[in-house]
Order: sequence, then structure tokens, then C-alpha cells
Amino acid sequence: MCWTCGHPGSTYQDYLEHMRGLMVQHGWAVQEVEGDRIHPPYAYTLGLTECGLPELVITGLTLPRASRLLNRFAEHMVHAEPPAAGERIPLVGGPLVEIVELPHPDAHLNTAVALFGRELRALQLVWADDRGRWPWDREFRCRRGGQPVLGPRHSTAR
Repeated sequence: MCWTCGHPGSTYQDYLEHMRGLMVQHGWAVQEVEGDRIHPPYAYTLGLTECGLPELVITGLTLPRASRLLNRFAEHMVHAEPPAAGERIPLVGGPLVEIVELPHPDAHLNTAVALFGRELRALQLVWADDRGRWPWDREFRCRRGGQPVLGPRHSTAR
């Protein structure tokens, strides 16, 4: 159940305050966005901006799995340099991901924009399927809705 459904009578400002509380408590939070019949679900971090880091987004996975991967990646990133666009990273217990920079994160990260403004930066963790194929490969296997890639691939990516 979404937070708003579980808190009838609450406002969007109440929700933003709830998310700010999670960011204070944990260092960041994860915003989950339900999919529909056409669009797959996606999730993104909230709060890495306050550490001078880009927010992270992942599309096309179940929301629990997306949240786990974002939390693990964010935990690592706050202690290291952010990855570069085009970098491929094998996630422990997860898929191989390629980093894609979002040219317009304000188009997809609505709650992050509400909290930090339109000038935030974001990186997408684009994941390979179980055969190592990418969403730009014809043979890529994914469930309904696929894995939308929200920015252009970096020219040095292989």
C-alpha cells in the first residue's frame, strides 16, 4: 500500500516530511513508483544530493528488488566516488549494471525535484538480463514494459 493510501487526510507536504525523516534517519530514502499496464515500475533514491552525489534510479525490476539494489549501491557510493557514465559494475548478488547519466532527471524524479529542486543530478543503473544482454540488444529478455533507459549511453560503453 502506498504511503498516501495508508495515511488518509495527509497532504503531499506530510509525505515530503515523512521522506525527510527517513533521509535523516538512514542517510537517504528510496522512492518507489508503481508500474501500470504500459509502464514498468521504477525506483530512485532521495538524499544523495545532500551529500553532493547524484541520485540513483533503476527501472523495470520489482520494487522490492529495485529498492534493495539502490540501497546497496547508495551505501557503497557514499564511501567512494560516484561511478562514471558508461562504467559497467558487477553487483554482488545482483546483475551487471551499466551507468547511464540522466540528462533530465526532473522528468522522472518528481519527489526528488520537490525536495531538492530541478538542478539535481541522477544516474541510472541499467541492468543486463540473465544472459548478459542489455535493453538496447534485440535479444534482451525482460518482462512486460521492459527496462526504459532514461538517458543516452556513454560513447565509451561497450
